[in-house]
Formats: sequence, structure tokens, C-alpha cells
Amino acid sequence: MKIEVWSDYVCPFCYIGKKQLEIALEQLGYGDGIEVEYKSYLLDPSTPVDTSSSVYEDLQQKYQISLEEVKKMTANVAARAKEVGLEYNFDNMKSANTVKAHRLAKWAETEGKGKEFTERVLKAYFLEGEAIGQTDVLLSLAKEVNLPAEKAQQIIDGNEFMGEVEQDIAVAQKLGVRGVPFFVIDNKYGISGAQPQEVFEQTIEKAAQEIGLRKPLKMQGSSGAACTDDSCEI
Repeated sequence: MKIEVWSDYVCPFCYIGKKQLEIALEQLGYGDGIEVEYKSYLLDPSTPVDTSSSVYEDLQQKYQISLEEVKKMTANVAARAKEVGLEYNFDNMKSANTVKAHRLAKWAETEGKGKEFTERVLKAYFLEGEAIGQTDVLLSLAKEVNLPAEKAQQIIDGNEFMGEVEQDIAVAQKLGVRGVPFFVIDNKYGISGAQPQEVFEQTIEKAAQEIGLRKPLKMQGSSGAACTDDSCEI
């Protein structure tokens, strides 16, 4: 069974939703029977690559509210994040153009490092205040998950994997996605946003049961005496 997740690296609820999905999968215990695939989504592709504005400043401008109101709003989001073990630091967050990060993530998938890179970028942005739109930061994060440095630089300098990013966005539009995170469960059920935990668990369980997906056996006790094809333990 496959779960597809559309998200953007500067969306606070995307990281929260990612953790909720991971918690649900751990609780349900289907193991390798469920594949998770991350899809690209750009909340604001017009964000300047060299921006240095803070998240607070952008939110003030976007919603035409005071700094005090912005901090109250982000405090509520931080409290929600804490429920899933994330310590958001809005004071240090900067706005970022995420196109390069998404292209690198697509390449990382081909190297078997897609999930590791996605997690590292989200952690860098929301917990560490890193400027994930900047080339030097992205190269450092790629190196941390053991991606080839020279190839990472080549990806950033060029336009490789932009087609894959645009394809993800096109599919999202066909599905009617208007915000992220957005989860598609086995190409049958959709979950929009960071919903209550039980929504994830109930939806995944329902989809799994419909296709007859079985959970791995839960082994009990320690290894005991047994016979194999070749011999028996005495």
C-alpha cells in the first residue's frame, strides 16, 4: 500500500502532519507493507531566493496584523508541534524559496536518501532556523545525509528534476489540492491538513483492511530450540 504526501518545507503543519503519519504507522504496525512517498508542493514559488525577511514580517504583511498577533498565532502552532515532539523556533525562522530543496529531494530519492533528506531539511528549518533557500545550507544538509557533494552542487546549479517537481504540482492540482499537507492513502482516500491523530490511524487501517494487508507477526519469547531444513538444535 502506498501513501503519497504533498508538502512544502516552509509549511509548519507539513512537518506536524509528517510526524502524525509516522506515529500512526508505528502504532498500526504494518511495517514495510506501507510505502510513503513525498511529493513536491510550492506554497509561494515567487519568494525571492535571496530573501532575508523573517517569518514574522511575512505573516504581518500577508494577514495585515500586528507583530503581537503574529506571535500569538505562531505560539499556537508551536504548541501543536510540541504535541508530536517538535520544538518549533519561530523567532529564528526566515522566509525561504524552496524550489532548490524540492529538486534536491527528487534527486535524493534516486540515491535512496529521499526520506532522510526531507526530514533533515524540515528539521533544519523549523527547529534550527536554517536558511534552507540558500545553496550553502542545502549543500551542508545534503552532505549530512551522505549525498555526493559534487553532484548536489551540479543539481543546484542546473535545472535537473524541475520537471518532476512540476509534475507533482500538476497532479496535486488535478486532485483539487488547495493546501498542504495533503495525504493520499492507497489512491483512494484523502486527508487534508494535520488532522487529529485518530483520523490518520482510522483511515490507514480502513485502507489496509480493504486490500487485505496483513501485519507482521509479533514474535514472543526469546529464540528457542528449532529445526531448520538442514538440522535440529539439540
